[in-house]
Amino acid sequence: MSKGKYLCVYCGASERVDPVYYQAAEELGKLIATRGFNMVYGGGRLGLMGRVSNSVVEHGGLVVGVTTEQLDEREGVQKGLHELQVVDTMHTRKFKMSEKADGFIIMPGGYGTLDEFFEILTWRQLGLHQKPIIIANINNYWDPLVTLFNHIIETDFARTEHAGFLHVANTLEEVIEIAKRLLK
Repeated sequence: MSKGKYLCVYCGASERVDPVYYQAAEELGKLIATRGFNMVYGGGRLGLMGRVSNSVVEHGGLVVGVTTEQLDEREGVQKGLHELQVVDTMHTRKFKMSEKADGFIIMPGGYGTLDEFFEILTWRQLGLHQKPIIIANINNYWDPLVTLFNHIIETDFARTEHAGFLHVANTLEEVIEIAKRLLK
């Protein structure tokens, strides 16, 4: 089924954000598919989640969604996915997405996106995976978080070498170029 490596995309489900983020999600989906990648994500149909998954499918990429019954009832599941896994808990959902992924892209999002991001970053710090984590800093959305990460390292709450776990890209083209370089 797979024609390429899977990028796990973490992003927001809000329907109230600036259209620049929806456009970025659609462009990211196009780049994922046209550059030979596939996508795994949380299976939702709302917000950036729905936009990026639709775009991957529209441009010929494969999309695997992983959701829970609770999320399906609350937010609904995206139609047209190549595979949909419905699991019992959020923890299982996050584990299944990380297991399928070859790398991670952090798009703008809210608390859920941060939860997924921090868990995958912590797992990297603990040596549970060696997969690249790419922050898509669209419209400078993640600038405050990047500043916080630098502060954490400067104050020795994380090791200097842990700074290399994160790759910050200010354009979607950079996101895909980093993924291509690190996932050879």
